[in-house]
Amino acid sequence: MIEAIFFYMFSAVLVASAVAVISCRNPVHSVLFLILTFFNAAGLFVMLGAEFIAMILVIVYVGAVAVLFLFVVMMLDINFAQLRQGFMKNAFVGFIVGGVLLSEFMWMYVRWNLGGFEAHGAQPMPAAAANVTNTQALGLILYTDYMYLFQISGLILLVAMIGAITLTHRGRPDVRRQSVSAQIARNPKDVLKVEKITSGAGVS
Repeated sequence: MIEAIFFYMFSAVLVASAVAVISCRNPVHSVLFLILTFFNAAGLFVMLGAEFIAMILVIVYVGAVAVLFLFVVMMLDINFAQLRQGFMKNAFVGFIVGGVLLSEFMWMYVRWNLGGFEAHGAQPMPAAAANVTNTQALGLILYTDYMYLFQISGLILLVAMIGAITLTHRGRPDVRRQSVSAQIARNPKDVLKVEKITSGAGVS
């Protein structure tokens, strides 16, 4: 019963924060809600026994979101004075969200030390799969059954990266830029002069 309560708590906070990511007008708030989404998703993975995926979510994705936060601050014109004014107004909500996260992590830590999580109605693990670690099982499934989907997701991320660079790239006429085609098309005779220097003599 307790595990079911915390499962629905994780799920509710995850869905609510995911909706807030796409509904907030302030990009900084969207990034913070995205971090909250990742933390709750990691909690669900811990309850399922996939601790490797949970740690990847916390270490890789939250770390990447911090870089995303930096790019948002650098590229967008954010009024920090208005942001500081709204901090005290939303401090109570922030304390509530922080308390919920703290209680969730404390409960996971206690349950993990008491013997981990048990999935209700789960079938016994085969003897052959018992010797395979969680990371090995994830790699076998990801690079065999879902290989094409994994490659497609990589292409989608590549297209998104190129689109983000194209949208944020700004040309400045006062900055000198390198023209690779002009450099390749130059005649070496126009820019290079070879002199034969005899021993003991200088250049005339």
